[in-house]
Amino acid sequence: MTESIADLLGSDAQSLLSHTCQTIRRDQLHLPGPDFLDRVFEPSDRNPRVLGSLARMFGAGRLAGSGYLSILPVDQGIEHSAGASFAPNPEYFDPESIVKLAIEGGCNAVASTVGVLGMVARRYSHKIPFLVKLNHNELLTYPNKFDQIMFASVRRAVDMGAVAVGATIYFGSPEADRQIVEVAHAFEQAHEQGLATVLWCYLRNNAFKTDKADYHVAADLTGQANHLGVTIQADIIKQKLPECNGGFTALKFGKTAPAVYDKLSSPHPIDLCRYQVINCYMGRAGLINSGGASSGASDVKEAVRTAVINKRAGGTGLISGRKAFQRPMKEGVELLHRIQDVYLDASVTVA
Repeated sequence: MTESIADLLGSDAQSLLSHTCQTIRRDQLHLPGPDFLDRVFEPSDRNPRVLGSLARMFGAGRLAGSGYLSILPVDQGIEHSAGASFAPNPEYFDPESIVKLAIEGGCNAVASTVGVLGMVARRYSHKIPFLVKLNHNELLTYPNKFDQIMFASVRRAVDMGAVAVGATIYFGSPEADRQIVEVAHAFEQAHEQGLATVLWCYLRNNAFKTDKADYHVAADLTGQANHLGVTIQADIIKQKLPECNGGFTALKFGKTAPAVYDKLSSPHPIDLCRYQVINCYMGRAGLINSGGASSGASDVKEAVRTAVINKRAGGTGLISGRKAFQRPMKEGVELLHRIQDVYLDASVTVA
């Protein structure tokens, strides 16, 4: 018998499934739904081809027509090295296996490198929406450095039939200024060419991790990263699930306000995630949280927990890679379906 969502949440079920946000109310948000594009993007400056590309993403897979997204991202061959990423399951050295997993897993889109998606574009770009990741951090340079550099162009994404481009900015890093300029320019080109844009809004600075907390996943810092992302017109924001708060106050830099901590958020994980959502223009740009690294046997429970928090916070979905592809394909498909089931379950409501 398949475990229920409540069973998978275990001791957290009551807290996560019955919580009501007392910070920003759900009726103040632009929530996902079948009419999301009409409500939010139709009045925007996005041209009709961008709306068409977004419609293809929101209209694909098991979540088609729901307003939610389930995306398979597999760029770890560069970001974490191919050996480290694919040794647990060598079939994913083959780009076709990656795309097949996304299709059989019922995903709205598959996100990967220009090399992976380009290798199978003629066979699959019309069968599942392609999201081409433009920049990457590579780990072959010694000593390792952490910088997102451009590997691909918007033109290449257009030529292979992609519907969207993605990029990462390491906000807080010494290289952030250059990355912001590069990605803003690429996103402007993408919109001109009719492609949607997805931004990995990650934080990167050694000072953000202290002996008390890792503020790379603080709600206030990640929320501000999201706000910078929507400023350069990311249509969808990818962000790590928040695990703490108070990065600005603990590190004593930047500017914040007491209300951020006592009125606009709380220690509850759904309220922390909601603060990320409100920084995405109150949900006008969809927030998709990342699934994180594979932990083995606990992957399904962790993925379902993240999906419940994201959905109940007002988010738009999940983008989960390693938890799915670092296991046999059948199990990866089942994990993706369990994530999607959270968004298809009408009893899991926005808090």
